[in-house]
Amino acid sequence: MRFVIKDEETKRKFLEELRASGIRYSLREELGYETFIGYVIEGTLEEIRAIIDTLTEDAREVLIQGYESFKESVVHAAGHLKEGESIEALLQEGYWMAEIVEQLMRNDAVEISDDGTIKLKEGVDVTSLKFQFKIPYEVIPNPESIERVAKQFAFTDLLPQYVVEIRELEVGKINAALAIAAKYFDERNVLDAYFALLSTGLIAKEITESVRNHEKLPVEALVRSFVGSAPIEINTEKGVMVVNYNARALEEVLKRLEKEGYIDIKAGKLRLVREL
Repeated sequence: MRFVIKDEETKRKFLEELRASGIRYSLREELGYETFIGYVIEGTLEEIRAIIDTLTEDAREVLIQGYESFKESVVHAAGHLKEGESIEALLQEGYWMAEIVEQLMRNDAVEISDDGTIKLKEGVDVTSLKFQFKIPYEVIPNPESIERVAKQFAFTDLLPQYVVEIRELEVGKINAALAIAAKYFDERNVLDAYFALLSTGLIAKEITESVRNHEKLPVEALVRSFVGSAPIEINTEKGVMVVNYNARALEEVLKRLEKEGYIDIKAGKLRLVREL
């Protein structure tokens, strides 16, 4: 039901599309973080590969592919920086480019002009520079094998992040919002949000339909009835969708319905204001 965004550009584009499609949402900023926990091997590219070759076979096989990707990234970044490129354009290639640029800066191998262009210094050979090859702890099958040659390494980056919550309850609007989100977030995040939103929307729809024939319905009776019917099982063309909830979750849905102007609750009784 919510998406966490860590950069301004993604936030701007995502919110522009939501507004253009008439999708209701809320936005808040909070302190977030990114962490890396694992190991680091330090040295030139050639030295790092030589150290990896001394490891046990299972650890070596895991690391060689990551090393080759890291080496390729370094060479790719150096190609961009030989002629000079804006920092903004570089960072659009991905988070990995920021990591490589940061390591080149630590090596004092680049220079930045007043207009924000970053360029490799004349005569710098990246193969002679010292790099840090970082290895996530979860990919190492046998920690003892890596701890002989690598340092333990933990990194935490505290940074502001934006939380966008989709406020729609209508299925059509939910589908539209998630089609937009699919352009900016990974598939699992979109699927999780989709089914959470869809489940909320379906319960909200059931609530409004149950109130339709009642001028005023006691909230306590409605909650008791719905909780007694949980979970709801919905058959679709492709399978089954099961929505489970408790009284507290149901009360939150009622708050959403009231806030969005679908129902009105007074003196513990609920009445329908408009159809969902």
